Order: sequence, then structure tokens, then C-alpha cells
Amino acid sequence: MSHQPERKEKNCLNCGTIVIGRYCHVCGQENAETKESFWSLTKHFVFDILHFDGKFWHTLKYLFVRPGQVAKEYCLGKRASFLHPIRMYLFTSAVFFLVFASVNKINFVDDKSKADTLDKEDRQELVGDYQKRLSETPGDTSIPKIIALLKDTTKEVSAQEIIAMDPKPFYSVSGNRYASWQEYDSAQKVLPPSERDGWLRQQVVKKAMNFNEKYKGRTNEGTNIVWQSFVHRLPYMLFLSLPFFALILKLLYTRRKNFYYSDHAIFTIYHYILSFLLLLAIFGVSALLDKLGWGFLVYLIIILLLAWPVYLWLQLKNFYRQGWFKTSVKFLLLNILGFIVVLILFLVFLLLSIIEL
Repeated sequence: MSHQPERKEKNCLNCGTIVIGRYCHVCGQENAETKESFWSLTKHFVFDILHFDGKFWHTLKYLFVRPGQVAKEYCLGKRASFLHPIRMYLFTSAVFFLVFASVNKINFVDDKSKADTLDKEDRQELVGDYQKRLSETPGDTSIPKIIALLKDTTKEVSAQEIIAMDPKPFYSVSGNRYASWQEYDSAQKVLPPSERDGWLRQQVVKKAMNFNEKYKGRTNEGTNIVWQSFVHRLPYMLFLSLPFFALILKLLYTRRKNFYYSDHAIFTIYHYILSFLLLLAIFGVSALLDKLGWGFLVYLIIILLLAWPVYLWLQLKNFYRQGWFKTSVKFLLLNILGFIVVLILFLVFLLLSIIEL
């Protein structure tokens, strides 16, 4: 509603229908004055914000106080009091992933003093490997230099340094080293078809070679890029998991003919919204714990982590109205199947992040 004065003329400016009342019964447009002052625009803006805010907090309260009730009432048609699930999902997911991206900026910094520094046992093992390689390829002049560096106990040596010095740092699945994709491909072609690496193995070796050529001696930089690319894809992964989660519910409650797939989807969306909010609360408490060091906050984090499965169980119980035993069995099946779906999507999106390197 615009809060503008109603027009004296009764013809709808959108479709021309004669209007009875404030709204056109054909197209729904409000028959209000079209000229607005700056103050009117400001009031309209503030009203829309407060209207959204009011519905958001009202919906949020019932999400926590009455698990499953918001989705149930929405599916029954009681929608005026609640924020639309899609709007609320977009808002909460946007806030969640902004916070998630800010707290998960992991930098894999190349530093010899870090965990990539080779210890005594690693160096001895590598010396043995390179001495064996030297006996197989005596003309390789880079190997003696690597062996000498590994034997020099006065210097710290990192894995990145060895990779940077090694002209053939790659292994196929069969264990052979190759300096380039062309060399590997040529070696594969001369082998009998039964002894060649499969398509998947070839792609793994090719990707490893491309990675090393791009980030030779800078492995941590490449790892950091893969991680950040994956983090940016997480919203798409979770959004894509929504229809699968709803499909699992549809299969688990297939005998409940009064529930349509859209009802399961509404339930799923509100469950994801609740999950985002619980995770945001966990992030907030974790930040306070890091800053203030109050030990009791650890117990609050544990309570919030336990609240997620408890709320899901209660949501299932209240939304589908089945006994506690059936609800518990379907709760377990839902978690198992949901975990499998998320794991598959996780691997697919991680693979896409690696492929993009």
C-alpha cells in the first residue's frame, strides 16, 4: 500500500477497468495518485523496510518457538503473517555466506618454517628415492643437486623447494615420472591398450601436471585458490541440494498423499533458514570465545550444535504429525540420505574448483 491519496477518477491507469474501491479487481493495481513528493517516497521506503523487518522477526520467533509450525501454516494458506520463504531464504543465506566467507579466509602461505618443512626422516626417505632414480637415469644432472641439498643438515628444506628443483615431479597412478603431458601421453600410446591408464587416471595426471606448471614451487598458493573458489561455490551447492532434500522427504512420506512435493520443498526451505541462523549464532559465539576467552561459551556452542538435530526432529514431528518412533526412523534415514547427497555435491563442486585452475 502506497499511502498516497486515492484518485478521484475511477479508471485503472494500468488496464482501464472501472475500479470499485482502492484496488483494481482485474489487475490489482492501486488506484492512487501517481505524483509523489520526496517525503512520500521516504515514508514508502521506511514502511517497506519496517514491514519486511516485522514479518522477518515474527517468522523468526515461530521458527524457534514452534518448530515446523511456520511451514505447516504456510502450506495451509496462512501466509499473510509470515515472510515469504524464498525471500527469507535469500536474505538469511546472503548474510550467512557473507559471514562465512569472512571467517573462512584461509591462506596457505608458503613458509619453510611451517608444516611443509621436511624433517630428518622425510629427507632420508627422499634421498633413497632420488638415489634410486639416479641409478635409473644417470644422465639427469638435477638429481645430484637435490640429493646434496637433502643431505645438507645445516639448511632447512621445504617440499616446495624440492618440487621446484625436480624436472619430473609427477607420478602417474602406475608410479612412473613424466616431465610433461606430451611425454606421458607418448608413453601411454606405446603401451598395449590393456596396460594403459584409464580415462580418469589420465585426467588426474594431466591436472597434476597443469597444476605444477602453473604453481611450481608455490603449491600453497594454488591450494588457497582452490579453497577460495570452493567457498564461493558453497551457496550454489546448498541451493542445489534443496530439491534433493525435498525429494528425500517426498520418498520418506510417500504414503502421505495430502503432502505434495511443494509442501516438502517449503519445509526444506524453512529448515535451511533455521540452519543458517543457528550457524550464524555459532560463528558469533565462537568469535566472542576467541576475543574474550570465556570458557563457558564452549558449552553454549555445544548446545547450539545439538540444537540443530533436535529442531529437525521436532520439525518433522510437528509438520508431518506422525508418532515419535516413525519420526525417529525417518529422521535417521533423512540424515543418512541427506549426508550422501551433500557429500556427492561437495565432491562435484570441489572437482569443478580444481578443474578451473
